[in-house]
Amino acid sequence: MPALAPAAVRIDEQDIRLLPKAEVHVHLEGTFALVDLLRLAKENGVALPGPAATIFDVSTHDAFVRPEITTGGTAHGVGGAGLSGFLRFLDWQCGLVRTPEQAARIAYAFAARQTASGIRYSDVIVNPTHWNAWHGREIELMQALAAGLDEAEQDGLCVTNIAYSLLRTQTAIEAEQAVAALVGHRPSRVVALSIDGDEKASGPTGEKFRTAFRAAEAAGLHRTVHAGESSGPAGVWDALDHLHAERIDHGVRSIEDPVLVQRLVDEGIPLDVCPRSNITLGLYPDWASHPLPLLVEAGVRVTLNTDDPAPLACTLDEDWAVAAGAFGYGRPELVRFAAESIRASFADDDLKRDLLAELSDLEVAT
Repeated sequence: MPALAPAAVRIDEQDIRLLPKAEVHVHLEGTFALVDLLRLAKENGVALPGPAATIFDVSTHDAFVRPEITTGGTAHGVGGAGLSGFLRFLDWQCGLVRTPEQAARIAYAFAARQTASGIRYSDVIVNPTHWNAWHGREIELMQALAAGLDEAEQDGLCVTNIAYSLLRTQTAIEAEQAVAALVGHRPSRVVALSIDGDEKASGPTGEKFRTAFRAAEAAGLHRTVHAGESSGPAGVWDALDHLHAERIDHGVRSIEDPVLVQRLVDEGIPLDVCPRSNITLGLYPDWASHPLPLLVEAGVRVTLNTDDPAPLACTLDEDWAVAAGAFGYGRPELVRFAAESIRASFADDDLKRDLLAELSDLEVAT
């Protein structure tokens, strides 16, 4: 799938929605819609931090741009000038989720929004450090979210599993305790261990979290790690060598290291790329500068994802349409992205087979 000239005809989002696909790099914390926030705030008697019309523009709200007004924020897998305020916003909104019923409702709403974009399976990342009402009750949070996802699947919505994410600044002991709890309780729908957080601020985590990830691997949990964004290629090497990552979230700066690129190709390690997130948060100045087509041309397995669609004001079908226009991709390339998203996902083998067969039948019919 080489880089091409920009497409002359824009691909319609409706055509993209009809392609069976998966999304494998999306944070539940980054999917709360305005209606979710309004309802939760009313239920809990909490005032909004500012006007509803600008709720996602954290730069306009003192509570998020002035750290002394709120508790310290946790870290997420994005970088940029507005990171600290954005993280405090995530803490505020997740702090509105205080009951199992509210958590289940948020999970159900996530599956519904994914379905609206034609997404048939999702690996959703959940970092419990944002959900301050659930500190010490992380397994209960997983169970509540799973209840909402169970109901969604029963209603024919997007099948969703959870990647339980560690925070990069947590200690080794905290990470090992979290994995021990996951392995001991085996909460439904938790299929993977992840790491997110500010790479640049926290540095390498491989040696610190090696024991936790080895325990997760031994217990049959998948592994995915945020790396190769602000950390550069070194973060990807760290994730592969120490944490045995099966997928790399972001990983775009791998393009700066030809030896690493070749390793990704040889070992078939997918990069879960989020172009809009990278561009919005300043990693690249525009779509034309993004290394997505170079990675694809080099033979790296690539999936296209949204990261945090609510604050980034995007949906997956919209971003695929933008990528098609920016990089000259037509329907055949998008079908390959859809197939790769399914293969790279942590869906069970039967669901992968069925989705790939449906995608193939769709192409034959077309």
